[in-house]
Amino acid sequence: MSLNFREYTTNSNEIILYVGNPNLEKLELLSTGAGDIWHSSFEQGYKNAFLDIVYQTVVFFWYVNDFDNLDKCISWRLNPNHFAIRKSVWEKLGGFDKEYENKHLQALDFAYNALRNCGAIPMYIKDLYVVTEKEKIEISTKDRYVFYRKNFKLDHSIFMLYRKGFWKLSEWNALFYAKKRFKQRGELPVIAPRKLKEVEGKPTVSYIIPTMMRQDFTLTLLEDLKSQTYLPTQVIVVDATPENTRDESLYNAQNYPFEVQFHWQTTKGSCRARNEAIDLCTGDYIVFGDDDIRIQPNFIENHIRLLQTYNAGACNGLDIRADNQQQNLNDLEQKLIEYPFQRWLVGSAGGFSNANSCVKRSLVNKLVGNDINYDGGYGEDSDFGISLTKIGVTVLHNPFSVNLHLKPPVGGYRFWGTQAKVMGKKRKAQPWELDTPVKRIRPVPSPTIMYQIHKQFTPQQLVEYKHKYFALYLFKGNKWELPLKLFKLPYRLLQFKKSVFYARKLIQLGKRTK
Repeated sequence: MSLNFREYTTNSNEIILYVGNPNLEKLELLSTGAGDIWHSSFEQGYKNAFLDIVYQTVVFFWYVNDFDNLDKCISWRLNPNHFAIRKSVWEKLGGFDKEYENKHLQALDFAYNALRNCGAIPMYIKDLYVVTEKEKIEISTKDRYVFYRKNFKLDHSIFMLYRKGFWKLSEWNALFYAKKRFKQRGELPVIAPRKLKEVEGKPTVSYIIPTMMRQDFTLTLLEDLKSQTYLPTQVIVVDATPENTRDESLYNAQNYPFEVQFHWQTTKGSCRARNEAIDLCTGDYIVFGDDDIRIQPNFIENHIRLLQTYNAGACNGLDIRADNQQQNLNDLEQKLIEYPFQRWLVGSAGGFSNANSCVKRSLVNKLVGNDINYDGGYGEDSDFGISLTKIGVTVLHNPFSVNLHLKPPVGGYRFWGTQAKVMGKKRKAQPWELDTPVKRIRPVPSPTIMYQIHKQFTPQQLVEYKHKYFALYLFKGNKWELPLKLFKLPYRLLQFKKSVFYARKLIQLGKRTK
């Protein structure tokens, strides 16, 4: 489709292209924020359009569903007749793909790839456009397979065929049509980061370190914090090291040029530890860090500069895995030299890590901290990130604040979680077991991961997750293992069912922070 763009020049001399009739005063304000593409498509019939994306993304993409009751949020459901975009972004990404005959799919494909692959952020903005007439969005079976063929490996199209009905001739015809006429796209262009502004004002920063049986690593991290070009105002260490193995003399608050509080944790779990620290935070921003990381001198400064440059509330830094726990910042420098160019992307974060993230304290307080239902399991940081997006926060990926993750084989809060794999009388109950200890059947996947799916996604998406989970279990890996996997399948189904059982108990309990 041809787009008759008009141009709006902002007060900073940036050109915004638009179709339709947006509120230009709002557009001026939006141009100073993190977004790159803006629309009001929810009121125009596009909300949750093309949910067939679920056959590829399942529950591993925060934006598979559009969010409710928000005036502003990230959304790739773009109306091609009413939207605005930075001219530089439109030109860099090359516009709509004209191989699609369907104009709706042109727009959805463009905004989806902008969000997921190119570092551009499409956003729903209520009342940017006053048009509320709902459009009829028609995407044929052939269009659907063309989208999958262009964007994903063929395996995903085959999975969609299985879920849509492998007995349907129309599905087979569409699959062969797309496979014959189109190819999967190669590498897509990436939007370059904006030039970071210098820190404005004197924002205060609280840095949280939960730790357990890693006092030596914690002390090393504290030394890195002493070398920061922008010092934290406050560092809070919550240490769960058992009393019989700790050395209290190692911690001396007088050794640091900032306020340090050391607290010995009497509760169990990293979520509880972070929440106890959050209650003590006074900074404008909270930086979350693991105990086993090394950070460069500009780490905190670049977190603040990025959030101020993009006028955003949260970001997730770049986490680099060390080859061994003896590596240091010199090794990190070398790894960054060898790191792919895709590092330089500031878009919507695809995940969230408590090892390296920075969030405005006011937003952390809105969520009332971490959900302690995750203690003893996995997924608490991803849940925190999704929960931020659901209240309208744009969580950015920050390639400028980098940590080296040492991942030592011993210590840390996973010490408690390792009990989840133990069976029999030696097993120590995990928090998520509540009043029903695990007996003969060990739940797999982790009940806390299953809890997150129940909490954050729809019942239908849980069904798709189950199908995808078992499809990967059976067919990923060596083909000669298939007979053995089929033999084990009934037990694996019981494990899955048991995981769902614990997840539902946690859902009934509801989010807890204490």
